[in-house]
Amino acid sequence: MGEPAVMAKKPRVAVHKFSSCDGCQLAFLNLGEDLLRLSSMVELVHFAEAGPVDPDAEVDIAFVEGSISTAAAIERIRSVRSRSRFLVAMGACATAGGLQALRNLADGAAWVADIYAVPAELDLLASSTALAQHVRVDLELWGCPVSGRRVVAAVRALLFGVSPVEEQDKVCLDCKRSQTVCVMVTRGLPCMGPVTRTGCGALCPRFGRDCYSCYGPAENSNVEALGRRLEGVGLSRTAAGRRFLSINSAAPPFTEAGRRRAQDHE
Repeated sequence: MGEPAVMAKKPRVAVHKFSSCDGCQLAFLNLGEDLLRLSSMVELVHFAEAGPVDPDAEVDIAFVEGSISTAAAIERIRSVRSRSRFLVAMGACATAGGLQALRNLADGAAWVADIYAVPAELDLLASSTALAQHVRVDLELWGCPVSGRRVVAAVRALLFGVSPVEEQDKVCLDCKRSQTVCVMVTRGLPCMGPVTRTGCGALCPRFGRDCYSCYGPAENSNVEALGRRLEGVGLSRTAAGRRFLSINSAAPPFTEAGRRRAQDHE
């Protein structure tokens, strides 16, 4: 890793958590030697998962994991935004609402009442949403979890004053580059690779499994064509719809494709 341009002091970085499983923070921590190099380039002033705690610190870069699901979270993300030069949405929850956004498709109040003894004590919004629906986001790093490699690349780019390159290729291209045999063609698996942005290195197909679209919709995704193909490999129309309404259910192309099939079934 190269060094950033000479600065009077180290850039300050914070990592904040909202509604999430902490998986993206763990991916951040799992950088190994890159994390050591990163720590020599920046000052981590807030990262509760790693040790330092100063949520109100003024920072150059704020990485935020998790979706917005409470009124208090709205106020907190606005506060984080006001104290950050750059705000980076990190992972599927921050970029598209994550798995929590599945409640947006159902009767959330009834679901909560079935689980919690005193649902009135919960300060839940009607839906679980991405950060960009509440504040300006400078960069989105998709993934469930996010790629640690991309986190480091984003930090380096921002510190050098250049725009980070967003990966827009589809998982299928990664399969071709690694000479991975297509699991949909050869095994009839309902793979989401044709409409999913790369970033994972085609991890699941390389191990003979179908892609579940952890990294969300790729640019110009033909979701209707893939939906028909998923039905062609044996999924019912409803089951094909559920493939879109999963980790990134609140991403617009997937929401529309999934809901359309669910409505047709009804």
